[in-house]
Amino acid sequence: MTLSSTERTGDARERLLARLLDAFGEALPAPEVSLREVAARAGTSHALLRYHFGSLPGVLAAMLKAQRSRDNEALFEAARQGTFDDLVLAIWRTYTRPEQLSRVRGFFHVVGLAAYSPENFREFIDSLDDLTKTLASLAEREGLGAGEALTLATVTIAAIRGLLLQEVLTPAVHSADAVALILRMGKG
Repeated sequence: MTLSSTERTGDARERLLARLLDAFGEALPAPEVSLREVAARAGTSHALLRYHFGSLPGVLAAMLKAQRSRDNEALFEAARQGTFDDLVLAIWRTYTRPEQLSRVRGFFHVVGLAAYSPENFREFIDSLDDLTKTLASLAEREGLGAGEALTLATVTIAAIRGLLLQEVLTPAVHSADAVALILRMGKG
């Protein structure tokens, strides 16, 4: 079977993305490094990175989307047997681990870029509702109507992201109490 150029390009992009993820593990390249430095660490050329991802922000967005997808799989598995509150706490614990700091910073960097050029980050933007949908499903399972469940999930994810931003900007402030407050607000 002969693959079309689109299929070959997609496979090459996925292989390149796998190399990037292997090279950086759970972290993301810092926004201030060059595409050449990222390519050297991944054992590839900056021209290939530019061809498949467009730019360093494109690399960051693709890596972040893949890492979040992997995280979400584990979180979704935990959600099958857990409650809304269990998933909220699991999300918080997942993204506040010290080894996640690079990714959390990278998330906010890419979100900021996407706010200015959403057309360049459509795939990343489209992936942002995954956890909201799962939380809404759990809230419905626990008795809320569909609209109310979606609103609760949306506000909860927005609050978690706000608290994560606070953790990045002012690490001495402890937000665990705020997460408990979010959970109580959902009960009221």
